[in-house]
Amino acid sequence: QVQLVESGGGLVQAGGSLRLSCAASGSIISINSMGWYRQAPGKQRELVATITGGGSTNYAESVKGRFTISRDNAKNTVYLQMNSLKPEDTGVYYCNLDSFTPWGTRKSWGQGTQVTVSS
Repeated sequence: QVQLVESGGGLVQAGGSLRLSCAASGSIISINSMGWYRQAPGKQRELVATITGGGSTNYAESVKGRFTISRDNAKNTVYLQMNSLKPEDTGVYYCNLDSFTPWGTRKSWGQGTQVTVSS
């Protein structure tokens, strides 16, 4: 079993900042990648940012230059620093983990954390 615990969401005014955290625990042998996705009301879930085990990052065009993804490998934790937030960044943010476990490769999702940006 793999568990993901997210924190850091909330309500912020446009132009403000938030930092999301996601800690992974359980039967994890190694981590291939971790990332953040978001889902706005009435829309499909979309990729925000990912980071591989080697530290390579990938960002959605809409957040480049504003968001930064990072990892603490010792803590199996991924962070998303969100600056210059816009109302269109509002949504539920989900942590994603692609890991190797005793039962093979697993993709896991967190429970989601709400981010609301007011104009």
